[in-house]
Amino acid sequence: MAERSIRFKESKSVTSTPASATRRSRHILPGFGLSLGYTVTWLSLLVLIPLAGCVIKAGGLSWRQWVNMLGEPRVRAALVVSFGTAAAAAGINSVVGLIIAWVLVRYDFWGRRLLDALVDFPFALPTAVAGLTFSDLFVQGHHKIGWLAAIWNPVADRLTTAVNGLWPGVLLPDSLHGVYTPFAIVLVLIFTGFPFVIRTIQPVLEDLDPEIEEAAASLGATPWQAFRKVIFPTILPAWLTGLALAFARGIGEYGAVIFVSGNIRGRTEIVPVLIVEQLDQYKYDGATGLSVVLLVGSGAVLLTINLLSAWRGRRG
Repeated sequence: MAERSIRFKESKSVTSTPASATRRSRHILPGFGLSLGYTVTWLSLLVLIPLAGCVIKAGGLSWRQWVNMLGEPRVRAALVVSFGTAAAAAGINSVVGLIIAWVLVRYDFWGRRLLDALVDFPFALPTAVAGLTFSDLFVQGHHKIGWLAAIWNPVADRLTTAVNGLWPGVLLPDSLHGVYTPFAIVLVLIFTGFPFVIRTIQPVLEDLDPEIEEAAASLGATPWQAFRKVIFPTILPAWLTGLALAFARGIGEYGAVIFVSGNIRGRTEIVPVLIVEQLDQYKYDGATGLSVVLLVGSGAVLLTINLLSAWRGRRG
């Protein structure tokens, strides 16, 4: 009997680990509390406090002022252009970026390192230089078209005719031509946003074990079925994140867009141009209100993408 009690005490002492020791084991790295404090403080100073100040400033606007501002035709047209072109560019980048990331990860060829380095070039290049470069490709001065416009404009005319044949009146006759069109805005937004998609998908593809595809192939799956049912669900959260980042970047892009948009009211004018105009006229409330609209739009997209990614992870 005494031997049984001794064994029971020994087993209890081994199996019952104090909760405090368990909590301590979760934070093995030293200085966790101090580093966390630095992180929260730094993010608060750079992100949370400025954004909160912008929202508080916009909170001073009355309901009637918000209605008048958002009901103005010029503002509504600028919102449609900003969000529409950003969505179109992000959608194209999501497809093209996935293909480029796949090529960079899955194939070994001469010049791959150079191509991989060129992906980051839009990050280093000033956006004003990018806008001026694209503008010169379509217009060379004195209303002379550039070499890219000479190649693209006939193709754009055929596309416009084909689209209007299916859906009459959707596209204007010159809406797909060079500068001073929504097409030009989408073009520069593709240039400035595609690295976000590539750089978010590329690490996930590199960590993906090729044995998964081999197992799918051994079970009789075609390459397309293996990609659709095995690979793409794995990279879907990263793909959605890159899509959201490219969209958020496109909404607030200013330096590259103003060179190719022409700032035509009701057609190619974007919201950042209206914000700068409000600031030039010392209308800080209106500029802050428009900034909050862009903030809410991009924040809603990022929140939705994160929620979808979390739901997908729980479902998986």
